Amino acid sequence: MRAPISVIIPTLDAEAALPACLAALIEGVVAGLVREVIVTDGGSTDGTFRVAEETGAVWVAGPASRGGQLRRGVAAAQGDWLLVLHADTVLSPGWSADAARAMERPGAYHFRLAFRAQGLMPRLVAGWANLRSAVFGLPYGDQGLLIDRDRLVAAGGFADIPLMEDVALIRALPARPKRLECTALTSAARYERAGWLRRGARNLLTLLRYYMGADPETLARAYRR
Repeated sequence: MRAPISVIIPTLDAEAALPACLAALIEGVVAGLVREVIVTDGGSTDGTFRVAEETGAVWVAGPASRGGQLRRGVAAAQGDWLLVLHADTVLSPGWSADAARAMERPGAYHFRLAFRAQGLMPRLVAGWANLRSAVFGLPYGDQGLLIDRDRLVAAGGFADIPLMEDVALIRALPARPKRLECTALTSAARYERAGWLRRGARNLLTLLRYYMGADPETLARAYRR
């Protein structure tokens, strides 16, 4: 019996972050859950390809657009389950057992969010993200997504858009994703550069604009600024 999970990681100049993300997946390989790791790149100019090649990951390349990169990754995947992770996300030990229990029942699942940073603000922002996921059923991509292929296909897959591809997919699912107990530890670099309150407010504003019908291309340009 082949391992069920294809891990899909969108990248863009992720040389520094990718090794830790990949190392955390080893326990899934040992447990017989991870069939392949697909790094779907958007035009990296650093050593991202070298890192992927050295670890035996499948390399898929194309234009930079996280939604488009994820669509290409899904198209290349062979597993019955897809685990979508950001390159700067590291799953905590024990995630594979958590995932194995979840996969006894088809559906969509996400992890608890935590930041690799100390202090009150990282805890508050992560707490809000986990509350948003529990109350509104709206996890973001940095919380990881484990989903069976049939459910992903029925929802139309990932939209080829540069931003909000995670929200668009979650909204198309027939039921809210369920939370797993293990943690997705993600980088706090963007929050630390922009400021925790400013970045959090910006993310919320971007979400509200998307719900009001703003074009994802326009949102992506504003988000990058």
